[in-house]
Amino acid sequence: MNEVVHTSPTIGSNVEEIVINNTRFLMWDIGGQESLRSSWNTYYTNTEFVIVVVDSTDRERISVTREELYKMLAHEDLRKAGLLIFANKQDVKECMTVAEISQFLKLTSIKDHQWHIQACCALTGEG
Repeated sequence: MNEVVHTSPTIGSNVEEIVINNTRFLMWDIGGQESLRSSWNTYYTNTEFVIVVVDSTDRERISVTREELYKMLAHEDLRKAGLLIFANKQDVKECMTVAEISQFLKLTSIKDHQWHIQACCALTGEG
């Protein structure tokens, strides 16, 4: 598991299946481009957990991230889904901290979903 996998930004979607201790994880990586967002809900059926990766250096689009996050969490198929937010690019000087991202996304107002925010750096695999 402790393997760093280098990827490019997703255009469209990618799917991976991982089996750990006889538990099957089917993971969809869905691109975040505006043109793809209208199709996100086609992936929500039977989703138990949502992972959102936030670019901690992108202060201009954090409000768009918040809007899309709340649209997603309001969807009927995700009413019981947990939420993990990775605050990526924490290695970059002057990036938003986990506390700042949590505040901008208003995470403390999320009451119907269990959630966690985690600082990380995809480049190094830290976090």
